[in-house]
Amino acid sequence: MKRIGFVLAGLSLSLCGFAQKAELAGEYAGPDTAEVACDTVEVLLDDSTEVYPESMEADLNSLLTDWYMQQYAVVDNSCLENSVNVDYPDSVYMRKLSQLPTVIEMPYNRVVRRYIDMYVQKRRALVENLLGLSTYYMPIFEEALEREGLPLELKYLPIIESALRPDATSRAGAAGLWQFMVKTGKSMGLEVNSLVDERRDPIKSSAMAARYLKDLYGIYHDWALAIASYNCGPGNVSKAIRRSGGKTDYWEIYPYLPRETRGYVPAFIAINYVMNYYGDHNICPVLTRRPLLTDTVQVTRRVHFKQIADVLQLPIEEIRSLNPQYRRDIIPGNIRPYALILPSQQVYAYIEAQNDIFAHDAELYAQRLSVEPAGIAPGTMVYHRVRKGDTLSGIAQKYGVSVSNLCSWNNLRRSSYLRIGQRLAVSSKKASGKRSDNTAVTAKGNSSSSKYHTVRKGESLWTISQKYKGVSAEDIRRENKLKGNAIRPGQRLKIPVA
Repeated sequence: MKRIGFVLAGLSLSLCGFAQKAELAGEYAGPDTAEVACDTVEVLLDDSTEVYPESMEADLNSLLTDWYMQQYAVVDNSCLENSVNVDYPDSVYMRKLSQLPTVIEMPYNRVVRRYIDMYVQKRRALVENLLGLSTYYMPIFEEALEREGLPLELKYLPIIESALRPDATSRAGAAGLWQFMVKTGKSMGLEVNSLVDERRDPIKSSAMAARYLKDLYGIYHDWALAIASYNCGPGNVSKAIRRSGGKTDYWEIYPYLPRETRGYVPAFIAINYVMNYYGDHNICPVLTRRPLLTDTVQVTRRVHFKQIADVLQLPIEEIRSLNPQYRRDIIPGNIRPYALILPSQQVYAYIEAQNDIFAHDAELYAQRLSVEPAGIAPGTMVYHRVRKGDTLSGIAQKYGVSVSNLCSWNNLRRSSYLRIGQRLAVSSKKASGKRSDNTAVTAKGNSSSSKYHTVRKGESLWTISQKYKGVSAEDIRRENKLKGNAIRPGQRLKIPVA
């Protein structure tokens, strides 16, 4: 059981959309899919055409009804009412950026200034909530970056990518805090399928992002170029270097980069400034009413969030927010062990109540391991299409009827010639094909009166008892030595003699 122990700011931003970031290229992503589009990029020296990250367009109206906002957020309305931006001369911005304790160079220019103004003027409310979310996510990012020996200021990249939304999905299909494409995520070892999307897992995706950034830096040995290539792929950055005549400074190849990438590094510098100097602009961070400490447990059986929420009496929204990688509220622990993050005070309750959790409404969430198709009800008139090699006797034997009846139903004689494709009416005396799962059968090796019943989805002990005259649910429970009423699809129950 791994202790996480982070303070959860518990806020969720509802975004209009996110940047259609080109698929990461290189060792992990394969061919640079963005490179073809870059062939048509016009070299523009007018930097007024930058594309602002769509994460800046966050719609904050949903925060009023957001579950975590109601539970944990503390908004100082008096501070917000008196919050007025303070403009500084260029020399102040230059000095403040130079005083940031960073490895990555943070130069100031008019492009960086436009991004700073966007954050501290038009998107002040977004910054306020990002500061609240950062108390939970930044320690995760810092741990991943520290493990790879990377500059910690890279922790602000997910703000540009996703506005710290682990469930963020771009129109191009990039997902998660770090906005990985499916192909890139899988190539880096992240699991992506219908039930699990580890691109949305804050811990695993951060580890992979740090590894990828380290590889990008290994290509260029320059952080500005590495950050730019994270946005548009190393193929596009290398192409811009060639078009510039071989220059390897980001600001010199700036006009040759795709439009969205021209603004990516300035936005990164701006968000580093804002997240460190927000107080100088009278921005009030959203705080938390109380911290939420979390722990991780390993789940080794298939379980639905609703089962956990019902038994532990937790809001299902809380479980979803802590475990955004599970796309359908299902943890497929029957395949392999999966991590489940819960509030610390609930972890031991989960361990103690595991059996109750898995048994709770098990029939609603269980998957059938095998299903036999139902047979034909006795007396049902069906039709048989004659195939090559069919004979009247063979057909009669298949359906459990006599040859004379088969001839009578179809106005045939025993000597009649059967044509391939001919349809014959058959009134079945017994079910054809394989027996249905819930058909009672005589147990081999026991007395002829002993019967067994295979449980189907949705059945309970009471509904099964109603199928057998003189047998109660308690009789079945006692006969099979069951401790409670929990049964599962596919389970074979012995039906006592009435």
